[in-house]
Amino acid sequence: MSAVLTRHNVKVLGHGEQPMLFVHGYGCDQNMWRLVTPAFEDRYKVVLFDHVGHGQSDAGSFDPTQYASLDRYADDVLAICRELNLTDVIFVGHSVSAMIGVLAAIQEPERFDRLVLIGPSPRYINDGDYVGGFKPEDIEGLLDFLDSNHLGWSSTMAPVIMGNPDRPELGEELTNSFCRTDPEIAKHFARVTFLSDNRADLSMVRTRALILQCSKDAIAPEAVGRYMHQSLPGSEFVLMKATGHCPNLSAPEETIAAIEAFLRHPATSDTAAE
Repeated sequence: MSAVLTRHNVKVLGHGEQPMLFVHGYGCDQNMWRLVTPAFEDRYKVVLFDHVGHGQSDAGSFDPTQYASLDRYADDVLAICRELNLTDVIFVGHSVSAMIGVLAAIQEPERFDRLVLIGPSPRYINDGDYVGGFKPEDIEGLLDFLDSNHLGWSSTMAPVIMGNPDRPELGEELTNSFCRTDPEIAKHFARVTFLSDNRADLSMVRTRALILQCSKDAIAPEAVGRYMHQSLPGSEFVLMKATGHCPNLSAPEETIAAIEAFLRHPATSDTAAE
């Protein structure tokens, strides 16, 4: 296996020709897709990987200077695509990786067929009329807490991010995933994520995109999803019944159904789950 594929613990599954690239969010790994990917393996080439410092990736490859912005993570996505000679890619990105996919599609639009963006946010901090969901002092407080107590931050924030308090096992799984992530890399990636501002990039996207917006999402509220929809030319927007920020775990059936509908019907629409 090549250095790129080893570094990111790349796995290729499925029996189809067209690739579906599933990309996990902050503090997670490719295992977070285990309830979703089996639905596509009979028709697509399913590709999974771990961001550097997450899962079974090579954490020794992490350089904080190189990974100072989301652009380097987009470069990793493209490096994997080149190594596997992937074209006509359906990119499925959760949370911060939704924006990583946006950046990759801007760099090499010819490589991507569609983008599925689950809980995306181009900027987490409120700015004038833009509602990102957080005040600047909120984000600084979160980052300071993470810097001082990685495990405490994980156990406190993961249940909030997951939502679904009536299903505590979901919050526990996300907590455990956060705790397994290399603490220094987790701190760095959090700062890069929560201080990012990619609003100006959205108008450059030419790839068809689906925005999956959860209800009662503490990280990417509905206003952010609708901003994404308005800013991405020709995008589709689905407001899900699922609550929280991780429907790939909390509502895999609804997530699968929304993706399937998008793949079947490429025409632009603006829909809300009833």
